[in-house]
Amino acid sequence: MLRWAIIFLVLALVAGALGAGGVAGLSMNIAYVLFVVFLILLVVNFFTGRGRRI
Repeated sequence: MLRWAIIFLVLALVAGALGAGGVAGLSMNIAYVLFVVFLILLVVNFFTGRGRRI
């Protein structure tokens, strides 16, 4: 999920540099939502302790 957030962030940066403001804004919103969901799942996983044990 973090990979998708980074992909949409890069897409937004490229679209913003090329002048496509609508695509850049949409990509930034998607990247932000995916990153927040990733952080929430990370915190839940940390507190439940269901991650891999090394």
